[in-house]
Amino acid sequence: MTRARLSVVVVTLNEEDRIRECLESVAWADELIVVDAESRDKTAAIARELTDHVFVRPWPGFAAQKNFGLAQAHGDWILSLDADEVVSAALRAQIEAIVAGDSDRAGYAVPRRNVFWDRWIRHGGLYPDRQMRLFRRGRGRFVERSVHESAQVDGLVGQLAGHLEHRSYRDVADFLERADRYSTLAAAEWLAAGRRSRPILDLVGRPVARFLGMYVARAGFLDGWRGFLLAVLYGYYVFMRSAKVWERARQ
Repeated sequence: MTRARLSVVVVTLNEEDRIRECLESVAWADELIVVDAESRDKTAAIARELTDHVFVRPWPGFAAQKNFGLAQAHGDWILSLDADEVVSAALRAQIEAIVAGDSDRAGYAVPRRNVFWDRWIRHGGLYPDRQMRLFRRGRGRFVERSVHESAQVDGLVGQLAGHLEHRSYRDVADFLERADRYSTLAAAEWLAAGRRSRPILDLVGRPVARFLGMYVARAGFLDGWRGFLLAVLYGYYVFMRSAKVWERARQ
């Protein structure tokens, strides 16, 4: 009987400071595939030190880029990662057992430990942050959305306990830069779906609700100043998204 194989697919854009750690955490996989969106730094060069399967192509969107990567994989199972994610030892052991075993699941959701300013954020709704990342080849695909893409699996889904270590934001400036980019994409998606702009609710109510939801209702205050700062930043993101919807609706 032929041994099942695992492919790991990573999408990148200007990740020279993080791609090595990501790929080294899955160096044990049978195949490593990197899809780089024409990075202006050394991301692709570093990736080529660790795998021969590096594809450089223009950025078509989150889901489209990830689905392109899935199409290049040859393994029986596929693990999809972002460049700011690292596979823990416990998660590696579980994945290896699944690939070597006879699972009846088509895919598995994986919990993430979101790390901000060098500390795992346990509250505020940021844990366990389960993501569908491990699935059989041909049974999983990322849904086409402008932002916050997620994978859908055809078949039974299991839950893993081992963590992905997620080091998303380098600092406040990085958060604000991404918030500007993602809020633009999210606003366009809202308008394309025919959602109306309601200034009082969207510009005041939603940002305040996001802050209170994270900091109070979901106990973000237990993460100290990091929890407070994150609640403020996520509230700001909601405000920016709503402001861009309102602005475009008036044009």
